[in-house]
Amino acid sequence: MEFHRLEQLQSLSLRDKVARSERKIREWYYHHGGQVYIAFSGGKDSTVLLHLVRSLFPDVPAVFIDTGLEYPEIRDFVKAQDNVTWLRPKMGFKAVLEKYGYPVVSKEQAQCIYELRTMNISPQVREKWLRGKGRNSGRRRLSEKWHYLLDAPFPISNKCCDVMKKGPANAYSRRSGRHRFTGEMACDSFLRTQQWARQGCNAFEGGHPKSVPLAFWTEPDVWGYLGEKGVPYSRIYDMGFKRTGCMFCMFGVHMESGENRFQKMCRTHPKQWRYCMEELGLREVLEHLGVLTEPVADLFD
Repeated sequence: MEFHRLEQLQSLSLRDKVARSERKIREWYYHHGGQVYIAFSGGKDSTVLLHLVRSLFPDVPAVFIDTGLEYPEIRDFVKAQDNVTWLRPKMGFKAVLEKYGYPVVSKEQAQCIYELRTMNISPQVREKWLRGKGRNSGRRRLSEKWHYLLDAPFPISNKCCDVMKKGPANAYSRRSGRHRFTGEMACDSFLRTQQWARQGCNAFEGGHPKSVPLAFWTEPDVWGYLGEKGVPYSRIYDMGFKRTGCMFCMFGVHMESGENRFQKMCRTHPKQWRYCMEELGLREVLEHLGVLTEPVADLFD
């Protein structure tokens, strides 16, 4: 029923979506007495969120997590915005990889691999996770196509986002007493769809309450809003990049058709590409996944 409701909301006109999002923003703002902030990544979704929130409440601060993994164009765009607090994680990306492992496939599958490899799991539970047997096996299940990664010659985990983004954001929330807006959309992943189904746009309860007023938007809505309102956005999108999160994140790269993000990075940001391939060891990981790391034409030069 909730998923059908989401489809209905996603089919609304952009004008109706804006009006609904504005109601959710006001609800969150007044519920917390104005003690709120915008989680701002510099990407197109959070750029729409920043514009929407500040169109209603101009003084709401924004927070940018400076992980050191952002595209230079994203950093430049964030620097051009007013009233943005920059935060840094306590642990760098290289240290996270060494301590926990590489982010591959998806957060859910990486978590499952990490726990199967590092936790003392009973044979019965392990069988459920591997074979999908049992009433609650769906809560943790490693897809059969990724079973071979249990023997990968490198560590794998889902911890990077928790350490490098959620940790600093949660610490800021506790320290400031402010509650965050984020630009997450249900269409981003099945996990976010499930979260929306459980909590809706404004999650007032739980350990880390948050508002996701764009949850029922789609990517065309985001571009439509930016164009209709004439909102500036990072030029990284004009360079052909569709996703602008952490440069070196490997989640979902195996699903990209045509030139993938690392092949494109090789052309547009060669310095960063060499660092992640040679210093961070991503080449070995990507090749193990069967993902190309260089533009195809270069392979025949």
